[in-house]
Amino acid sequence: MEMRNDFRKFCCIISALALLVLVPLSRGQAAEKEKVILDTDMVELLDDGVAMMMLAQAPNIQLEGVTIVFGNTWVETGTAAAIRQLEGMERKDIPVFMGVDEPTRKDRFDHMAEEKRLYGQNFDSHRGAAGYPRPASWQRAYRERYRREPELRPQKEAAADFIVRTLRENPGEVTLVAIGSGANLAAALERDPSIAGLAKRVVYMAGAFMVEGNVMPHAEFNVWIDPESARKVYRAPWKEQIFLPLDVCNTAKLSHEEYQKLTEKIRQPWAKAMWKDYWAGPLFRQDPGFSSYIWDVLAAAVVIDPQVITREETLPVDVNDQYGPGYGDTMAYRGFGPEGTQKARIVFEVDQKKLWPMVEGVFDRL
Repeated sequence: MEMRNDFRKFCCIISALALLVLVPLSRGQAAEKEKVILDTDMVELLDDGVAMMMLAQAPNIQLEGVTIVFGNTWVETGTAAAIRQLEGMERKDIPVFMGVDEPTRKDRFDHMAEEKRLYGQNFDSHRGAAGYPRPASWQRAYRERYRREPELRPQKEAAADFIVRTLRENPGEVTLVAIGSGANLAAALERDPSIAGLAKRVVYMAGAFMVEGNVMPHAEFNVWIDPESARKVYRAPWKEQIFLPLDVCNTAKLSHEEYQKLTEKIRQPWAKAMWKDYWAGPLFRQDPGFSSYIWDVLAAAVVIDPQVITREETLPVDVNDQYGPGYGDTMAYRGFGPEGTQKARIVFEVDQKKLWPMVEGVFDRL
């Protein structure tokens, strides 16, 4: 009887020790999820849409919300696209917030053609929101594009207010993934400059530092569409800034073979319809040698797995916001940057073997 009691005591002690070990582990595991806000000029699927899906599906990421800014699209169009994709993914728990819908220079869009004529342009004629009329509302953009009624609605809170509130409530815990123009982050900084010290870090798809631009001789689209906002954001004293510029994005090409592979993976009707209208689809179908890029996806990949980065350099960065030939250029300084500039990690190379499985994983679920 005494031996049996001793055995019971031994079992109780082991059970108690197991609980002591398991409770901290479960708490640690929960704490491992990184809080993220995706700030985006949303388009369907590649590239913003896939970036959103990667973050929403990653087991180590808690996507707190998606804030829509103008850039590739008007906010109304981007909101409709974000909502439809979240509906298709059955992620109605992720809130969408509408943000800034115009550049700092109010008449900027009216003079873009003249700007390109005077200062030159590069191979990409993309004008984003400046290239088509602004929709009357996000609901109208949704109904006209998807021929159905939306199941979700954007939140009433403005994007900048959501960013400020979330950073205040979670100091040091939230990563901002900024893959559109800088207007929403600039607006958030105007509301509360202290948020720069509250964010964990900011990860951008933006800029062209040591390579040529895409829309202008030296400027990359996300910066060029609103250089004043970009400069304000990059000069804020964030704890950490990471750039995925054209320097690295130009190396991550969507080949014809990869395009075909992704096409064959899609099963859901809503995703098939989107992919059918993918902007580069006709070019891939007409020209077997055509290739494209997956720009914004790289920013999401780096947040999910920092080991994707294989070569980077930390340098002071800045933006030329003076209207003229260099308007929208991003600059990095090997040495001391101008007064007011901040240092940032600039990514120059990524591990393609880690990157592409992330992209394909999204399409496996479509």
